Amino acid sequence: MPLGAAESARADWLERFPAGFEEREVDDALELAAYVEDVPEELRDAAVEDVPGDWLDRWRAFHHGVAVGPLWIGPPWEHSAPRLLPVVIDPGRAFGTGAHATTRLCLAWLSDLEPGSLVDIGCGSGVVAIAAARLGFAPVFAVDDDPAAVEATERNARANDVGIDVARVDALHEPLPSAAVAIANIALDVVVALAPRVTSRTLVTSGYYDNDLPTLDGYDHVDRRTAAGWAADRWQRRE
Repeated sequence: MPLGAAESARADWLERFPAGFEEREVDDALELAAYVEDVPEELRDAAVEDVPGDWLDRWRAFHHGVAVGPLWIGPPWEHSAPRLLPVVIDPGRAFGTGAHATTRLCLAWLSDLEPGSLVDIGCGSGVVAIAAARLGFAPVFAVDDDPAAVEATERNARANDVGIDVARVDALHEPLPSAAVAIANIALDVVVALAPRVTSRTLVTSGYYDNDLPTLDGYDHVDRRTAAGWAADRWQRRE
């Protein structure tokens, strides 16, 4: 697809393939590739091919460590950077390696906040919750309605030797843990629907483009950060 359509294509594929996908620029076009057992009906007319048995190694080759403030976020098959706090993440079937701009933006906000209690809503692989624990936040809660995300977060928390309270929760319908800080890197419509259910004093939201600025019930907008066409906003609960 043309590079000009890259942002909308990434958002579409992120929704279709939350476990992740490959992307690379070829001449003036962007090529996206996802490894799946069952191809979605609406994509069966697209380019589909069988991949060799080493597809897992090929997938791993696209995931590399990134530095965000005092943190190094990376997969277990890479060495962490010196003098940075390592957060080792194997996403498994859950979204969140640390490489996506929205994750990096949330981690950057996290590094600037005063440590206290925190809830990561829609935790995916657990990268934000684990990074929070490494930065001294406590207690840390991580919730997601996807059992694969809960399993990945529990596994990654053990690998990083941090204590996190992980639970499968439907954030739009079930009670959320109470915490001073809440982070929700989800999607624009979910963020808007979620805000009235959050009681945290500070809320960080992401998962949407930088030309979108939601209005959240009960919260005042404080500041914004952007990267690669995406945004993450900091909010303060209205008294």
